[in-house]
Amino acid sequence: MMPSQTVPSSVQSHYEDLLADHYDWMFGTSLERKVAEQQALLEEIAGRAGNDSLAVDLGCGSGFQSLALSKLGYRVLALDTSHKLLATLTARIAQIESHHIEIRHADIRNLNDFVAPGKASLVVCMGDTLTHLSNRQEVVELLHSVARALKPQGLFVATYRDLSRTELQGLDRFVPVRGDDGRAMICFLEYGSPETVVVNDLIYLRDGAGLWSLHKSSYQKLRLSSEWVRGRIEAAGLSIVGQRAAGMVTLAAVKAR
Repeated sequence: MMPSQTVPSSVQSHYEDLLADHYDWMFGTSLERKVAEQQALLEEIAGRAGNDSLAVDLGCGSGFQSLALSKLGYRVLALDTSHKLLATLTARIAQIESHHIEIRHADIRNLNDFVAPGKASLVVCMGDTLTHLSNRQEVVELLHSVARALKPQGLFVATYRDLSRTELQGLDRFVPVRGDDGRAMICFLEYGSPETVVVNDLIYLRDGAGLWSLHKSSYQKLRLSSEWVRGRIEAAGLSIVGQRAAGMVTLAAVKAR
């Protein structure tokens, strides 16, 4: 008898119940370095803001891109469904003397409810957020909402991990994320279909007595090829103006005049 595949939690509960408490730690660098990295990337692709330019950060998390966009002069609308990650971002911007970041607890699939047509100069969807949607139709609908929100010549920037090409086998499905003296994290990937993969996150924590405890959860990610995403972006009325594929796929697209 073949073993049954893990039944994943929703993406929202996975983050709220497990990942949000370890989100920044997973990146293995300081907040300042991560924001500076994102600022350099976004400045290279999109440039600095013009007068009163609105940037929308879809799936903002704890704010790496939102903070970077604010530093580039954009008026930022930051959307996410995680109360914990938004609380972290709220605490961070409270320490900034001058910022232009508006935070909303919101599902990115409801973008149309928050941005009027043709109002955004820039929309970003980064850090693998696209693959967290439930199915490909939701990706298509989001891309149409992005195109609707953008001004003529407005720019869309997305980053995500292309899991469509390689299906890991055996022990290669165990992927170490990070470890230190008090915490260790491993991912185990289950490939259930050509379109999805179940990500099982295992986090070990050591208490003051030196004892380790296991905390675990799983969620489903989409396997989206860069060719498929490019096609759907273009079908939404945007033109691809840049692509990179070093680790994460980075795509940039512009709305016609």
